[in-house]
Amino acid sequence: MKIAFVGKGGSGKTTLSALFIRHLAAKGRPVIAVDADINQHLGPALGLTDDQAVGLPSLGGHLPEIKDYLRGSNPLIRSSDEMIKTTPPGRGSRLLRIVEENPVYASCARPIALDEGSVRLLATGAFTEEDLGVACYHSKVGAVELLLNHLLDGPGEYLVTDMTAGSDSFASGLFTRFDLTFLVAEPTRKGVSVYRQYKDYARDFGVRLRVVGNKVQGPDDLAFLRREVGDDLLTTFGQSDWVRRLEQGAEPPLKSLEPANRAVLEELRIEADTAYGRRDARRYTEQAVLFHRRNAESWANSKVGIDLATQVDDDFVLGEFADEDERTSPAGAHV
Repeated sequence: MKIAFVGKGGSGKTTLSALFIRHLAAKGRPVIAVDADINQHLGPALGLTDDQAVGLPSLGGHLPEIKDYLRGSNPLIRSSDEMIKTTPPGRGSRLLRIVEENPVYASCARPIALDEGSVRLLATGAFTEEDLGVACYHSKVGAVELLLNHLLDGPGEYLVTDMTAGSDSFASGLFTRFDLTFLVAEPTRKGVSVYRQYKDYARDFGVRLRVVGNKVQGPDDLAFLRREVGDDLLTTFGQSDWVRRLEQGAEPPLKSLEPANRAVLEELRIEADTAYGRRDARRYTEQAVLFHRRNAESWANSKVGIDLATQVDDDFVLGEFADEDERTSPAGAHV
């Protein structure tokens, strides 16, 4: 299942997404972690040193090769140069799975051993000085959108994405690519303002949104969140000495996390599993096509030089077509 963590900057979304990833790994669940934030902090939150985090391969840096691999033998896509971030899969496309080895993971994913279990980490890449004035960060997260459009995931398998802060996630169709979105909100007016923005934007797309209160110190904070968020409030994560030690550079074992806070992580897992059971594969595919057509009309057709709507395989629904025959890489193919 595909899970996103969003929230305003400083809300603790990266910390909570990392804790959720650790919790899943500790239960023996296969997990791919994705850092799609403009501030790349998920790696350190999972125990990497700053140098190790900086050395992570960038999805954006491998985008041409990723496109070439995913295109496969899809007859509607003449070359990988004609693929954009929203290009939907069709018959002949190569699809990815959580538990497998493939050239994309070999080049872009890095295994991280945790004190309980292990995960694969993918990172979009930091916004660099070379990008200033000539690019926007959403060009980097486009690689994540493309991967999610081509990902087949099953029950008990998780892809967890730490999204960019605030409402910036809505600059692309990436916000529709998840079974469930956890919005991390502090008990403040600024904290819930991001929630209101997200809920308003997501309403027309059927995005499943649950709020996780963070930095909740007492009954007044809880009452504030309940009043402002209502039934969307799933649970609250309390003050944590464990998190404070982690932020100070220590590496406390997950088993020493406060029992009440670890119970919160299990609540998130149960909610995620429930959301997966409500997945609508046809709607998911239709939304991918919708955003692809929008991007084609607004900028991509003129850039690529063809009508990219012709790439849409109208009869294809992700998850309803077997792709085993299309998953063998051509000789010499690599990413």
